[in-house]
Amino acid sequence: MGYTEMGHIENEPQHEPAPHEPHKTGSAACETLEREPAPHEPHQKPHHDQTREHAPACPHQHDEKGHGDAHGHGHGHSHNHGEGVGKNRLIAALAITLVVMLSELVGAALTGSLTLLVDLGHMLTDCAGLTLAVIAAHLQGRPATTRRTWGWRRAEVISAALQSLLLILIGVYACIEAIKRLVTPEPIGAQMLLAVGIIGLMGNLASLTILIGAKSGNLNLRVAFLEVLNDSLGSVAVIVSAVVMETTGWVQVDSVAALVIAALIVPRAVMILRPAGLILMEATPKDLDLEKVREHLLTLPHVVAVHDLHASTVSTGLPVLTAHVILEDECFHDGHTVEILGQIEDCLQHHHEI
Repeated sequence: MGYTEMGHIENEPQHEPAPHEPHKTGSAACETLEREPAPHEPHQKPHHDQTREHAPACPHQHDEKGHGDAHGHGHGHSHNHGEGVGKNRLIAALAITLVVMLSELVGAALTGSLTLLVDLGHMLTDCAGLTLAVIAAHLQGRPATTRRTWGWRRAEVISAALQSLLLILIGVYACIEAIKRLVTPEPIGAQMLLAVGIIGLMGNLASLTILIGAKSGNLNLRVAFLEVLNDSLGSVAVIVSAVVMETTGWVQVDSVAALVIAALIVPRAVMILRPAGLILMEATPKDLDLEKVREHLLTLPHVVAVHDLHASTVSTGLPVLTAHVILEDECFHDGHTVEILGQIEDCLQHHHEI
């Protein structure tokens, strides 16, 4: 599910941060509770024995209608232990795609086929996309720092968005050029086109075999799988157009095949661009209802109010939730704060899978 971060609890603000402890795996909740002492209360030392895992004391102080204050984060870190394997799969698929692209480059030059030219552009985009995916897979494996608290995990989403935009541009170009060639067809070498199409299909099927086992792992692998799948369908279109031209002499079929490839490219690119865009815009995760989160938190004992409730996604499998939770003042006298932190953690984990 993710790791758990819990906060240091104190009755008096500290000028020095509480020491950090290592992460532990488990549910995702992070709460930092702090209360400003009333003027008549004596100053107390912080209770370090009540510290929970890996969250510093919150420096903010609030006083709202006599209630203590909780400012918290809930976030799940779904660290993919197969990231190295995913990167190796991407590298292997990239190598095969480069070989196929070179064969299509030679074939497009010799045959003059628009279908092959568009498929070559698609393959070129795939090579650029797979290269970005490999770089993103490497970057997101880097550890977090104080400068980049989530590491490079957002690189996955940026890479997917760039690949999708490139695919859309290729699709638009294919449509424009195909319409031109329908009006003014050009002679095409059908036999060479058929040979290159078969080589391309075999290479793409090999890449699909490599990627299919890990395509559900993250957004990059899904994008790479869809791109290679599109390439396979594009190779089928090349083969069909070559057979039709060889048997009937109808050269306009090359432009029709190019339009078919464009129709395959654009919708799938939009399918990837939409979720990537939502993540970059920090939209609330699709299956998370913030009002239900608020309702569940308000049912917990001693929770008075929940403000500033926000949720977003850093990268695939890494949702983040932040909230400002107001507690009854008595919680800071009878030691209920740690217990409430645990209840908030359980609520987020069991009801909302955060």
